[in-house]
Amino acid sequence: MTLETSKSRRHKPLKPAAAATVDDAETPGDDYSYIPALNDAIAGYFKDAVRITLREPAKSLFFLRTVLWQKKAARVRRKWQSSGLHVPALLIVSVTSKCNLRCKGCYAFAHDNGKSRAPELSDARLRALVAEANELGISAILFAGGEPLMRKDLLTITKDFPSVIFPIVTNGTLIDEGTLDQFRNQRNVIPVVSIEGDERDTDERRGVGMHERLQKAMEEMRAKGIFFGCSLTITRSNFSTITDDRFMESLIHAGTKLILLLEYVSVEAGTEDWILTDEQRSTLAHKTERFRTQFPAIFIEIPGDEEQYGGCLAAGRGFVHVSPDGDLEPCPVSPYSDTNVRQLSLKEALQSRLLQAIRQRHETLSEMEGGCALWTEREWVQSLLQPAERSVIPLRRLDSTRQAVE
Repeated sequence: MTLETSKSRRHKPLKPAAAATVDDAETPGDDYSYIPALNDAIAGYFKDAVRITLREPAKSLFFLRTVLWQKKAARVRRKWQSSGLHVPALLIVSVTSKCNLRCKGCYAFAHDNGKSRAPELSDARLRALVAEANELGISAILFAGGEPLMRKDLLTITKDFPSVIFPIVTNGTLIDEGTLDQFRNQRNVIPVVSIEGDERDTDERRGVGMHERLQKAMEEMRAKGIFFGCSLTITRSNFSTITDDRFMESLIHAGTKLILLLEYVSVEAGTEDWILTDEQRSTLAHKTERFRTQFPAIFIEIPGDEEQYGGCLAAGRGFVHVSPDGDLEPCPVSPYSDTNVRQLSLKEALQSRLLQAIRQRHETLSEMEGGCALWTEREWVQSLLQPAERSVIPLRRLDSTRQAVE
């Protein structure tokens, strides 16, 4: 990617919402030509997992089986597509809004702050939701939060679906001996710990002492032979640390096998200068490609990797998000919904008029400053909802206080 192509990711503001409404139905001409390439990429990630675990035959065999499961899931999705239902490959479920930390710039806290929420999905409904996703051919279900490990029964659910891959994005503070044993016995669960860079960056955003605690958690997972990853939210200030070869080497040395490189989205007032510059985005793309050939790990850059599939994969093109209280939303950063899986099955909810309307206009939602066009164009997304469904999500002002970790 050149600097010029990075700049081309900016887009002009969308035209008035009257040009598209949720009453517009998806037509046979809708472009889903990117799906075979996306399915191949998903299978490719697990082929990479086979390659980087060759010295651990049991893990390597598991990921080889996973490649076959992923191909089977893709066939199931194609069958649903032929009958008129578009099923995304990935389901993101924020299983709780509760968290034992208050990290600066947190998406979940910014969107949830001051918002009236219904009770979180029960364990029974969450289990049923996973079963429904499995039946529809969804390849992976990513659990997020809040802090997902605050749901005590979460790992009893994942245990019953061994062919579904469950990345769990966690702050790492609740990983204890019992959790480690569950991770070790469930190869389909991939813990992904969130870290912000070095000690200064991590403790500044997540709390004093957090970097040390995360290093200990990674050391324990490595000692147990657990396949785990790291989620790196990249801001303008920590960019040089995260893209430095020595930092990446330290993560690999700690045992990390999956690395998510996430551009920060400015969901809080006062964080506008956290977003990457065009030059940093261009550098990140080049660095990611080099990391993939240099280090034995899987690297996923978001949103950069979405460009090869025609842009934003939200709203069901590649993934969709379920909020803690069951709202089916375009993505975790775009908290708008016209359907809820508390009242509907996942199959019914995926027929959302809102998601269909966004997919019809995806070509106008090329990524831009802040990494998320849907968040930048949130007024347009809200305008697609019926009046009774609309809710204004204000920018929460960044709390300048920093909480220490108990």
